[in-house]
This record gives sequence, C-alpha cells and structure tokens, in this order.
Amino acid sequence: MRRCTGRIAGVGAYDVRRMPNDFEAVCDDFYVNLRIGTQMNLPHQRETLLHFFEQVQKSFPEMTRFRRCDQNEYTIEESRERESYRWLSVESQRLSSGHVNPPSIEEAMRLHAAVLEHAPYALGLSPVEIDYVDVLYGFDLDFAGNHDEIVAESLFAESPLASLLEEPGARPMDFQPTITIALSDDYRMQARVDVVTRTTNYQVRTGDYGGESISVYLILRKFWGDRPKASLEETVKALADRAHSMAETYVVPRVVQPIRAAIVSRS
Repeated sequence: MRRCTGRIAGVGAYDVRRMPNDFEAVCDDFYVNLRIGTQMNLPHQRETLLHFFEQVQKSFPEMTRFRRCDQNEYTIEESRERESYRWLSVESQRLSSGHVNPPSIEEAMRLHAAVLEHAPYALGLSPVEIDYVDVLYGFDLDFAGNHDEIVAESLFAESPLASLLEEPGARPMDFQPTITIALSDDYRMQARVDVVTRTTNYQVRTGDYGGESISVYLILRKFWGDRPKASLEETVKALADRAHSMAETYVVPRVVQPIRAAIVSRS
C-alpha cells in the first residue's frame, strides 16, 4: 500500500505510521470528508469559482471533471471510475471536499489542506463567518438485500427496542440509529454516528433489491462560536486526530464490523 510521507501544508504533520488507511479492509468504500459551513453565502461568480478550482487543481491535476449539480452547487472531481478519487464542492453556505478510498489518511488530508490554503484568498472565506467545521469518516458496505434487517440483526439484537420485532408478522422497516455526544464542556465539539440504510418499502414488498450500500458516518463537528482560540487549520487537525481514534476504538469494531459480519453471513 502506497504511503505519503510528506508534511501537509497548513495542517501540521500527520504520522503516517499511526494513521494509515487500514479501514479499507472492513468496508467496500472508505472516505474522509471536510465540510465547512458558513453563515454568509459563498461567492458564486464565474471568475471567482473557476480561480478557486484552478488553484486546487494545480496540486491535483487529475481533478478535471467540472459540473454544476444544481443552481447553487458546483463541483470538480477526479474520475469516479477509479477506485480512489477526490472531489471538491462549493454550495451556497458550505464548502466540502473528500477523498474516496485514499491510500493513507495523510493523503486524504492533503486535499483538505489545499482547500484550507486557497479558500481564504480565492473565495474570501473568513473565520468570522464560519458556522461549523466537520471531519467525516465514511464507511460504505454493499448489500443487495434488506438493509434495515441487517442493522436490526447486527446492532439491535440485544436491545430492548428490538423486542418490537417479536410482534407477530413484524419486519424491520426503518433502523437508522443516530447518536450524538458532546466532547467539550461548552458542547461546541461534538461527535455523531449515523447508520444510513437505503432499502425502500417497494423493495421489501417485491424482494427486488438493488446494490446500494449501508453507510456508517462518524462526524466530528466543531461549532465555531465566538473568538475560537485555535486556527481553522489547527481545528481541522484536532478533529481528524479525534475522528481517527474514535473510528479505531469504537466505530469500526462495534458498528462497522458487526454490520459486515451480518452481511457476510447472508452470502
């Protein structure tokens, strides 16, 4: 597996030995996303957006696919036909970037570092207007079957809530747990785990299931608040470090792997 050993401009040095992408072995797709929410609209003038994308493109020349997703969202990305690819999106009040199946966590953070470097100058992004900053670790597990049944079996087997399934004729229909915890005394640093299923009622009735994924999201969020002591770059690094630790300690062994085991048992 390829490793990136250089420093990340503006985000500090990540220890690749401590932060490799070992998560690819437990899911079908793994990704690391950065999201910055703003309280004011980001500029959407043609010259401004193109200049920002071009600045990031200099560091990642294979990000060549530019498109307008809707009236207020523009993206540039690498080819999705590749196993590993990067993307960048500018919405009205959110700036997002992501790396799908990165060879290392540090390599994923290189893109986010470039966004943090160029956004203040190209987009005029100011710390004054920031609402929140997210670092998201995503795990996708493919399963052509009843997603909610898998989640009920793997995560709710011993839960009192699962007793509802003892009702005659009961079948899992919407098992998408979301848990949020505070990680700081002021409640401005939070962690959330979302388990997202994509099975429809029609699929359950007909037995005609698609090949969608069950997604597990670990989101570390920092609400910006008044006069944050840490810089944006330092905040992103702290969130990424904490996300990696929580993924290794809790999310992968206690959420992702049980879901994966339930999927494997059906194959």
